[in-house]
Amino acid sequence: MRIVSLVPHATELLFALGLGDQVVGVTHECDFPPEALDLPQLTRDVLPAGLGAAEIDAAVRERAGAGEAIYELDEELLAELEPDLVVTQALCPVCAVDVAAVRQAAERMPSQPRVVALDPHTFGETLADVRTIAQATRAEAAALELIVRLRSRVDTVREAVRGAPPVPVAALEWLDPVFVAGHWTPQLVELAGGIDVLGFPGEASLQASWEMVAAAGPEIVVVMPCGLDASRALTEADAHAGELRALGARRIVAVDAAATFSRPGPRLVDGLETLAHVLHPDRVAHAPTAVLDVEL
Repeated sequence: MRIVSLVPHATELLFALGLGDQVVGVTHECDFPPEALDLPQLTRDVLPAGLGAAEIDAAVRERAGAGEAIYELDEELLAELEPDLVVTQALCPVCAVDVAAVRQAAERMPSQPRVVALDPHTFGETLADVRTIAQATRAEAAALELIVRLRSRVDTVREAVRGAPPVPVAALEWLDPVFVAGHWTPQLVELAGGIDVLGFPGEASLQASWEMVAAAGPEIVVVMPCGLDASRALTEADAHAGELRALGARRIVAVDAAATFSRPGPRLVDGLETLAHVLHPDRVAHAPTAVLDVEL
């Protein structure tokens, strides 16, 4: 089978299922596993490089309001690759090529590839996507093994934090303007032994204000700007250090959202383990991804 992945978390999932040798094309943002970097890239970002957080937000809003795409799909290359299966997503138009554009491109191709659009809103639905991909690729046995491994790690975290006082947490997905993380993140916070004081499980990310975050009284603030790694998240946090300090939290950390929170793939469990370490370091001694403290 020849597979094209048009969303990074699907690429990660396909490789996790042992299907990497069948993946023939990916997006310009597919950087994990490293082997994905060697594959043909079918998309590009139309936003100018070097924009700040507020400029990115404004540009996205402007293009979305005008009905214009944020990513472009190389339909000519897609046709040349002759995929049997195209995996994309329907969750967020800011995160990948619009699913309607993908379906239209597939219909114009002589090979008429099947299009599977992932649309997870909760942590459970991200695990269900493993089965969805497995059914489309006949990888059911590998999917079962992967789900067992992921659930075992989740259970280990739950057992480690069992009985610990839950920690009030604010998970911030963007800082200019402020966005509170939604979808699966509040569930990860709860599984890690915390209480998300602002986010709603399964719901879209919520635009808020610094005053709203402060009023919620978080003890720990997790800065996780969508699509950014820990070092870039720390840079964003430092740029808003005054607002963050005014929240009154006892600890503020920057984490690798690009790897472990923004993408609803297998590495969400890495994010869970990282959160558990941040909230209960006496019970979970190791974080699999970077945790950078913001100076208070």
